[in-house]
Amino acid sequence: MKKFFLALVLSAGMVPAVTTPSQGQGFGVSFSFFFPRNGYFSTPISPFSIRGVGFDLNRFLAIETGATLYRMSGLNIKDLPLASKDPLLGPNFTILVPLELVLQFIGESQEFSIKGGGFAFYGFDNKINFGNLDRAVREFEGWQVANAQVSGENNIGLGFHFGAEYIFYLNAQFGISIEGNYFIGDARFPLTGSYTGGPESGPLVTRDVDFSDAKIDFTGFEISLGVIFNN
Repeated sequence: MKKFFLALVLSAGMVPAVTTPSQGQGFGVSFSFFFPRNGYFSTPISPFSIRGVGFDLNRFLAIETGATLYRMSGLNIKDLPLASKDPLLGPNFTILVPLELVLQFIGESQEFSIKGGGFAFYGFDNKINFGNLDRAVREFEGWQVANAQVSGENNIGLGFHFGAEYIFYLNAQFGISIEGNYFIGDARFPLTGSYTGGPESGPLVTRDVDFSDAKIDFTGFEISLGVIFNN
């Protein structure tokens, strides 16, 4: 059983995470997936992730933080005059830093925690998904052809999140963790540039783009599976 779970984690790509402050000095490895709203599911970049670092306030309350570097496959951009259910941004790299209050219930062989708090994120090496953006422009304008040339200005984003974690210990040294979190946040990403298009028979029209209210939509569900090792 131990070898099976360890092989599962190793084969999926290990992401170190400090966990279980209630069980003494412990550490774990896990793998995570992020499913953004109107985006493409993404995974963290091993080994640039450490989560669950913190301290106990008492038996039932703890403070935790950490950081994860995600390779985002695609995120959406909201608050635009045009709408798209497909991601308009990505791929990119995003640093996620949560700060959460943890309500923990600790048994001899099991733990259950309810978590909630705020988070900050910052994306870099952003790329516009022009295929999806051109499609959104065509639908918005009622055109048959469109070609956009825009760029965005990145900013630090903020939001809040909530979730839960369940840990089952097979023995005093080894446990299995399952955690899920839902994130709701955004970051200013004003878009400037232009797009050109029209009917297939022409003539073509060029419009300037100044979407100053545009924001990166960081809303989605994160799930993590891992193993815990205690000294």
